[in-house]
Amino acid sequence: MDSIDLEVLKAADAWLDEGHACELVTVVQTWGSSPRPVGAMMVIRQDGRIIGSVSGGCIEDDLIARVRGAEVKRSAPELVTYGISAEEAYRFGLPCGGTIKLAIEPLAEKSKIKQLLAHVTRHELVMRQLDLHSGAVRLAPATTGATLDLTLGVLTTIHGPRWRLLIIGAGQLSQFLAQIATGLDYQVVVCDPREEYRLAWQVPDVEVIHAMPDDLVLEMKMDSRTAVVALTHDPKLDDLALMEALKSEAFYVGAIGSRINNARRRERLKEFDLSDTQLQRLHGPIGLYIGSKTPAEIAISILAELTAIRNDVALPDKMSVAAAKDEIEIPLWTVTEQEHLPQQVN
Repeated sequence: MDSIDLEVLKAADAWLDEGHACELVTVVQTWGSSPRPVGAMMVIRQDGRIIGSVSGGCIEDDLIARVRGAEVKRSAPELVTYGISAEEAYRFGLPCGGTIKLAIEPLAEKSKIKQLLAHVTRHELVMRQLDLHSGAVRLAPATTGATLDLTLGVLTTIHGPRWRLLIIGAGQLSQFLAQIATGLDYQVVVCDPREEYRLAWQVPDVEVIHAMPDDLVLEMKMDSRTAVVALTHDPKLDDLALMEALKSEAFYVGAIGSRINNARRRERLKEFDLSDTQLQRLHGPIGLYIGSKTPAEIAISILAELTAIRNDVALPDKMSVAAAKDEIEIPLWTVTEQEHLPQQVN
């Protein structure tokens, strides 16, 4: 599963190779409520075909109509604003008071889409600077945390995986988690020293590294845009890695397991001289309580929690697996005690 940005770049590259005229549309600024965030992209072909989204539908319809009607044939990039008036906001389906500014760029060889796509495919974080007067493009490595900028007629956009996710364990759940996380713009790294699990890995473009997880945590130099998820159920693999991750700046550190196993894990981690503040950062049982049972559902539960945290959304305690199951009085020892491993008896 590709991220939306990668799908847009792949389509733009293919259409240019086929000789189609097409334009890259990027959300560069919003006021009030808006359906899509700054940086959202889409590519529109001369026949009106699009990949990606900048508004969720209505603005796309207007852009398609203009392209098909040949009302606009751009030779240079242009900034276009939708939704300034209440009438326009209603017409284009923007929320009350919503306004969106778009950069619309006619693509050509000088746009460097193929080179950009090559960098992004290699999981590199890239800065693309577009001169809005000439259409000239410059590519350069981007720094972690860099964001879109529009200054002095130059639009700077950031491309590539903006977040990192280390998954410890290469089992079936890890494969679902890796697939979905890739679509959410994570650079996914899977670590498992067990050969039988590495040989069974089936997710293309996501590498499984043969290393001890705690060594890899240190090597990766966890920052505030990195998450660590331990899924092996094996304390020998999980605990030391969790210890190092909890000492780092990782925005999320979580581990699978039941309420009982989670309590035992916390007791073990106390022996590693972790502070109470560091231990409080550990999410476990991992994910949000959505009644998940299958590996795919569990992966959604985990990524829902990661998404909320990386978007600074405060979640009610009752949405956690432990609190929800305490509230509905599911016994600790039942087979269904842990929604993330229904076959495990605790």
